[in-house]
Amino acid sequence: MIDTSLTPTRLPIAWLVVAGAVLVVAATISLSVGAAGLSVRGISMELINRLPGVSVDSGLSATDTSILWQVRMPRIVLGMLVGGMLALAGTSYQGIFRNPLADPYLLGVAAGAGLGATLAIVYGPAIGTTSIAVVGPAAFAGALVAAFGAYMLGTVGKATTTSLILAGVAVAAFLTSIQTYVQLRNTDSLRSVVSWLLGRLSTAGWHEVTVILPLVFISSVVLILHRKLLDVLALGDEEATTLGVRVTSVRLVVLIAASLGTAAVVAVSGLIGFVGIIVPHALRLVIGTSYTRLIPLSLFAGATFLVLADLLARTLIAPAELPIGVVTAFFGAPFFLFILHRYDRTST
Repeated sequence: MIDTSLTPTRLPIAWLVVAGAVLVVAATISLSVGAAGLSVRGISMELINRLPGVSVDSGLSATDTSILWQVRMPRIVLGMLVGGMLALAGTSYQGIFRNPLADPYLLGVAAGAGLGATLAIVYGPAIGTTSIAVVGPAAFAGALVAAFGAYMLGTVGKATTTSLILAGVAVAAFLTSIQTYVQLRNTDSLRSVVSWLLGRLSTAGWHEVTVILPLVFISSVVLILHRKLLDVLALGDEEATTLGVRVTSVRLVVLIAASLGTAAVVAVSGLIGFVGIIVPHALRLVIGTSYTRLIPLSLFAGATFLVLADLLARTLIAPAELPIGVVTAFFGAPFFLFILHRYDRTST
């Protein structure tokens, strides 16, 4: 048995309460904004009305209620799942690789998903060019194959965090080259491919949510249960081994769980970058570097970030809509440069 009490850091319950409250506020604001304006009071009363044994008049019309539950709510919940999982995976990758610049696309997961989706859109059955029934499984399979391939390449010989990262970069470059070739050979499908690659949270009801919820739940539970061990890994492999941690096993379990969750959400949302960079580092500036705190809070913070990013994507050029990947890149690219500069300064 491993003595997880080696890490004395605790997560104050008050922080979880605050993080949950911020997420609720962000979700409520997002639910109320749109072509059909819904009052915050009406939304609150409608949510209360769904509690067992409660019956109140929300003041919303039948049309407004349908918009709330069948259009906006699934999209908001999907945004929470995608944002929370990407942020949690980013935090976990940074923990096992001890690299502050690692994110969910580290091992070529994004490139694998992009290639899978591209092949499905170009060569799949014509039941809707971006139908989740075709694109989702293809992107999911591509992401897992890429993660597995990178891990196998990175563990040939003496496995190190550097070799794993370099293997991920190589796999991503290889898969991206294949994807580019397929796109150029099938320009008639280029628009659909690019639309998916830029990321979106468009839904057709609750189907997308129910598809990814079990995988996100399983991945999240595994990563949360390993949060203290990530703190021990931060001491270095030799020190962690001395303390009784099976470093290779822990790294493999966390890697599989983070990649599985990332593959699941990428399969339905497309490629939404920088969430795994922005959220963990923003939290570090506030609560410190302990993964005991970072892992649970990254779920809430990631969910909040993507809900607000989606709100901007829906409203900035309304009635048109920006790809959400454009919004996250707008904030993420400068933040990445800031983190890179800060990391360079502290490492010299």
